[in-house]
Amino acid sequence: MALRDPRLFPPELLSNAAMARADASAVRRGMPVLDLMEKAGRAVADAVPFFAPVAVLCGHGNNGGDGYAAARHLARTGLDVTIFARRMPEPGSAAAEMAARAGCPIRPLIDFLPHVRMIIIDALYGAGLSRPIEGEEAAAIARAATSGAFIVAVDVPSGLSGDTGQAAGPVLPADRTVTFFRTKPGHWLQPGRRLCGTLFLAQIGLDRGDLPADPAEPPLLINSPSLWKTVMPALNPEIHKFRKGHVLVMSGPEFRTGAARLSAMAALHAGAGLVTLAGDAAALRVHAAQLTAVMLAEIRQQESREASAGTDLPELLASSRLSAALIGPAAGTGAATKRNLAILLEAGLPVVIDADAITALDGRPEWLAARNRAGAVLTPHAGEFARLFGTDRTGSKVEITRAAARLSGCVVVHKGPDTIIAAPDGRAAINITGGTELATAGSGDVLAGIIAAHLGAGLPPFEAASAAVYRHAEAGQRLGPGLTADALAKAVPPLGSG
Repeated sequence: MALRDPRLFPPELLSNAAMARADASAVRRGMPVLDLMEKAGRAVADAVPFFAPVAVLCGHGNNGGDGYAAARHLARTGLDVTIFARRMPEPGSAAAEMAARAGCPIRPLIDFLPHVRMIIIDALYGAGLSRPIEGEEAAAIARAATSGAFIVAVDVPSGLSGDTGQAAGPVLPADRTVTFFRTKPGHWLQPGRRLCGTLFLAQIGLDRGDLPADPAEPPLLINSPSLWKTVMPALNPEIHKFRKGHVLVMSGPEFRTGAARLSAMAALHAGAGLVTLAGDAAALRVHAAQLTAVMLAEIRQQESREASAGTDLPELLASSRLSAALIGPAAGTGAATKRNLAILLEAGLPVVIDADAITALDGRPEWLAARNRAGAVLTPHAGEFARLFGTDRTGSKVEITRAAARLSGCVVVHKGPDTIIAAPDGRAAINITGGTELATAGSGDVLAGIIAAHLGAGLPPFEAASAAVYRHAEAGQRLGPGLTADALAKAVPPLGSG
């Protein structure tokens, strides 16, 4: 399976606890543990890419049992296979039975001496490890990590948490990781995504009926078209520009207009029927020299009403058929931005709150919760997230983003190489597409514009944000390294066109 193509993975992500419940469900309906372990071992053996000596590092639990099963399958193909273990499985366990069936040498872990022409199967520890790896196992991991050998991990690289994608101590980076039934958050959250290498998902006998159904545990999903396709508007001959949405983008001042212009162009290309850029006269003169399809509206600031012929923001909102707004890109972090945000929220528009508008909130997410009527979307990167929600939050990136969504009453798009989208009701998705090509100035402004276009078209905030993150990353992948934000803004196809 290709890495990071969400269409190749089931959408559900299972925590370690949820996966344990799924395993238990399969056993209750008659699936023997030995059969599950046997199929897991065969899947691991099938992931070995070439003919070479194989060293299988086995722990004493079920993860080690999968390794013993894989060793037997590989030995039967004629490969030179040696198992290394510090401690044998508990007598009577399924893993002990697999060790007894192994049919190849089992040597002490301390004897493990890897080399570059070797394949290493890492079956030391599974996804549920909650302590640092120490002693002989840590030393073996260090030797393997510097050997240059090709490494295949069972479930997750040893030392990596399947829930958080973090490691409490040493971890063995893999070239390939083979996991079972459903992927886990830790496969997609950084640094876990990088440490897993290419991810393979094997089906070993569990089915959809084994998925845990716990109403107290809100769903965590891979971000993919299945998440929003049922609310995606269809393009038809009767549609007109206002039905496609009219998006208002608040401009920055005269010498900081580029970010809002990128957002406006992204909204237009992403499917908005109309886009209006609003700002002071000096800023609009800059925009007018570079834009044709985007409309311009002069806004008088509260402190300079006599000096301008423009309208007040409330007047513009009352006189225009607007369906969504975006505020923040290079808007300034002072009182004017916060005041304009309050006016937009008071008007009952769905609002994308980005960049400077996040900083202007001055670390008070509860201010948003009290004013958000129509569904606002916050789009912080890591630094903005810390400024708004604090740095003392613990847990995985999924957990802290869910908490932020509850506190602010907004959908939160926690940006990064493992972007999380979370709603106040607990729904959350991990975006697994995109790459380093998006790490360029203006990329976030483009994303904000796409979200605004989706909100303007009538998508609910969680689906609007999820679709925008996916489509933004997809456009980045098509353009590839060296993309600029200007090109990215034009590369997103209109909503509903595919």
